[in-house]
Order: sequence, then C-alpha cells, then structure tokens
Amino acid sequence: MRAIVQRVSRASVAVGESIIGRIESGLLVYIGVGHGDDKRDVEWLATKIRYLRIFEDSEGKMNLDVEQAAGAILAISSFSLFADAAKGRRPAFTDAAPPELANSLYERLCDRLAVLGIPVERGRFRETMAVESVNAGPINIWLDSKAGGSQAAANRQGSTGIGRDIAI
Repeated sequence: MRAIVQRVSRASVAVGESIIGRIESGLLVYIGVGHGDDKRDVEWLATKIRYLRIFEDSEGKMNLDVEQAAGAILAISSFSLFADAAKGRRPAFTDAAPPELANSLYERLCDRLAVLGIPVERGRFRETMAVESVNAGPINIWLDSKAGGSQAAANRQGSTGIGRDIAI
C-alpha cells in the first residue's frame, strides 16, 4: 500500500455538490492499494500514519503526532498512486489492485486508524471527488508498505525469500 500524507490546516472532499468529508487541522491522506497488498500492509500503514510525528511542538520542532496535535484524518482512495508513467505519455495502472480488494483494504485502513483513536473522515471509493486542502508547511510524506526495511515487507518473506499471499 502507498500513501501520500499531507499536513493540513483544513481539507474537504465533495462528490458532486455535496461535501462528504471535512477536517480542520490534521492529515489529508491519499491511499493506494496494489496487487499483493493485504492486512499486514494495512497494519503497517495505519501505525505509520497514526504515529508519524510531523506536527510542531511548542519549540517549533516536528515532534507531535496527529493525536497529540488534536488533529483528524481525511482519507481519500487514490488508485493513481500506482500509476506507471515510465513509457509513453499515458500512465498505466496495472499495478493497482482490483476494485473489490482495494476498497476492502481502504476501508480496513480507515477503520484501523479510528481504532487507534483518530477521527477519520472518508472520501467515496470509485467516485470522482473534488478535494480541497490548505497544506500546512507544506509537509508531504510518501509512505510505501513494500519499501525496504518495512515490517510488512519483512513479514512477507518466507524462509525461501519468496513472497506469500494471505487471504483477507
């Protein structure tokens, strides 16, 4: 799974003319689900987002997480985080998970963030959304559960070093 985490002073998402999610200070998180992602990736990403210390403390240092900063999360599903623009001029999305799996893991991630004590507003899966935000900083962090050294990637390796899938 991949995420772009933005520290925002406010953000909202609308479908058509209706605002379906809105936060004040907190994190706007774009979430992409790829082939082979599973509940371990959800857990890794939820924990990383929840405890990411990118809010300023009283000394102006990025030392607080979203809960300590009394923030919330606006989570937006975004298959385009798995776009491959290496060839040609139109990106390919073949690395993005099928919609059923992607929606399941997106919802599971949102639920997990809520269990971790953070208010979570959501976009609407497979809808055209208008997202508005005021980036505070700007601070933008790229997270990938398959990146080298992550626990999710380490857990995926068996004794042979061959990846294994787990049904959700």
